[in-house]
Amino acid sequence: MKYSDLTQRIAGEGSSAWDIHFRAQQRRAAGEDVVILSVGDPDFDTPAAIVDTACNELRSGATHYADHRGEPELQQVLAKRHFAQTSVDTSPEQVVVVAGAQCGLYVAAQCLLNPGDEVIVPEPMYVTYEAFLQATGAKVVNVPLQPEQHFNLDPAAIAASITPRTRAILVNTPNNPTGAAVGGETWKKLAEICIEHDLWLMLDEVYADLMFEGEHFHPGQLPGMAERTVTISSLSKSHAMTGWRLGWVIGPQEFAEHAGNLTLCMLYGSPAFVQSAAVTALSADLPELEAMRQAYRRRRDLMVERVQSMPGIRCHTPAGGMFMMLDVRELGVSSEAFAERLLDEFGVSVLVGEAFGPSASGHVRASFCVSESDLDKACERIAACAEAILAER
Repeated sequence: MKYSDLTQRIAGEGSSAWDIHFRAQQRRAAGEDVVILSVGDPDFDTPAAIVDTACNELRSGATHYADHRGEPELQQVLAKRHFAQTSVDTSPEQVVVVAGAQCGLYVAAQCLLNPGDEVIVPEPMYVTYEAFLQATGAKVVNVPLQPEQHFNLDPAAIAASITPRTRAILVNTPNNPTGAAVGGETWKKLAEICIEHDLWLMLDEVYADLMFEGEHFHPGQLPGMAERTVTISSLSKSHAMTGWRLGWVIGPQEFAEHAGNLTLCMLYGSPAFVQSAAVTALSADLPELEAMRQAYRRRRDLMVERVQSMPGIRCHTPAGGMFMMLDVRELGVSSEAFAERLLDEFGVSVLVGEAFGPSASGHVRASFCVSESDLDKACERIAACAEAILAER
């Protein structure tokens, strides 16, 4: 039997990158002492007020079809939130609710890109980017970010990659896996590029509420950018709601109409009780959110301090998010060999940097989604693994 060409475009290294994580899960399920730093799933509970809203809505009968573009109350809340970020008038009709940011990225790509178009993506980039972009038939043009520059985005490199076929630029800030954030001055240069070449900007800002250094800058506030920017985000990371699958896309009204048509045939709406919970998540006074952000910052600082004393390993201090890139090149082994040994002999799982792109060669990605005590234990084991490797040279 034959399958569509799409099945080839959505396969590849992105899907196999998780093999080491799945092995770590299996070992821990078998009772082994394994610290999992290979996934960005918050270890905090969803704030109680959000859960209570969902439960109350379920008991009240909110178990039927919801508006396929999003319930009006949630659209209004998200439009006001977007206005607060950008100072650009945003109507509820510009908001489409989807099943998480991953779904939002797919929807945006399908509505903006044609087969043969080129989309510029700085890399390292999240492991699913290549698949959902290639699903459109578009070509992904990677722009390498340099470890020596702590993976900060270089507008000149973006500009140099533009061709007559370029249709869009996709930017994730704060970035997964590097934690680097795009600042206002860099955004101004990127905005000039987008306007000069009439490009769409796809902005993945799922980690925007987890900034540690500076403030998140939304480019929609710059002249000429609101009409060409599609913003994708969710509650997964900021509100510890990964399993709720609640995200959104916001863009020009015509884009939102197209996105709504796609969600009609793809999702037929997100559950009404989840959308009501999202209203609480975005509207209620939830001190847990700041507590979580501060916890992530403490964990980041703990890990930076510990890595600084590790032989043969360096780190790139993230400005936001829940991940850190560890540079293991001085150990004289590949990142894959390091990650495999770290799990097999020392019981810590991390993801291999090359899964995010060739610029991350010689690096591994570690998350902060464990307690400080577990993170401290993981750091001890990472140091021990590095020492063992250096002792054999």
